Amino acid sequence: MASIRDVAKLANVGPATVSRVLNETGYVSAETRKKIEKAMQELNYTPNELARNLYHKKTGIIAILVPTVAHPFFSEFVNDIEIELHEKNYKAMLCNTSIAGNAELEYLDMLNRHIVDGIISGVHSNDIEIYQKMKKPIVALDRYLGEDIPVVAVNHKRGGRMAAEELLRNGCRKVLHFRGALSVESPYHERHYEFDRMMREHDVEVHSYELERNRFDSQYYEKVIADVFSKKIPFDGVFGVDLLAIGYMNEALRRGIRVPKDLKLVSYDGTYVTGMVEPKMTTVVQPIAELAKEAVQLIDLLVNGKSLQGKRIELDVTLQRGMTTLDC
Repeated sequence: MASIRDVAKLANVGPATVSRVLNETGYVSAETRKKIEKAMQELNYTPNELARNLYHKKTGIIAILVPTVAHPFFSEFVNDIEIELHEKNYKAMLCNTSIAGNAELEYLDMLNRHIVDGIISGVHSNDIEIYQKMKKPIVALDRYLGEDIPVVAVNHKRGGRMAAEELLRNGCRKVLHFRGALSVESPYHERHYEFDRMMREHDVEVHSYELERNRFDSQYYEKVIADVFSKKIPFDGVFGVDLLAIGYMNEALRRGIRVPKDLKLVSYDGTYVTGMVEPKMTTVVQPIAELAKEAVQLIDLLVNGKSLQGKRIELDVTLQRGMTTLDC
């Protein structure tokens, strides 16, 4: 494999001159540059991209921290993030934090050691103080990680209102509400507060089921659904994230509960799985591709020295009606 010295020898210049051409630093005449480029072609020389990036104190790599890509929301988000990063000439490093208890800390240490240029984090961090102490490019997805860390989220309050209005419109009077862990500091609580507020305002009985922190696997969801059905409460409405709503619907159908005649469901996220079930789920849709685009734009600004203290981007949600609610 050819080296810089081999290129310099063939072009009859010094290695430092070749380095200036590769790193685009310093003056090199057009004639000399042409000789070096010709020598590189003849020797089939491939520059060490990592070494060049490190010379500029950048790796060109952005780490994406998510609990798991087995969850459809994070799966779609990671896919869209990779597309957006590629457009800005970054490489993506996928980091599933659920593989080990200390995985999140290990990935953050990589940022400190300049192995990646920045982090887009969508995890339910156990210790936000770690993020607050870091003076590195970090963008949070739907999380509050510190005043210096910008957040990309959706209008969850509007999302909770949409879900409540849909179930109220369908005449629901006893509703099951799956809500995220209160120990996580996140904008997503706004949808739960708004949903509960509207239900109480209309004298609807709401049973809230608080989910465990950092649990997104299907086995846990199955356990939750089994626990709910063991209480034998005849709900006529359900609100929860896609996988939970679908899992609850499937179990209800197995038990002879008719959807949407006996039970109405509204899910949250609007991922691809809502269109793969029968009946098709009514869902509040988060614009995942737009979330990814905004997150990448922010991390790119941070990597390039822009200050975004206190920045919060809030995107809108939409209601997509399926067949799990009635067309009243």
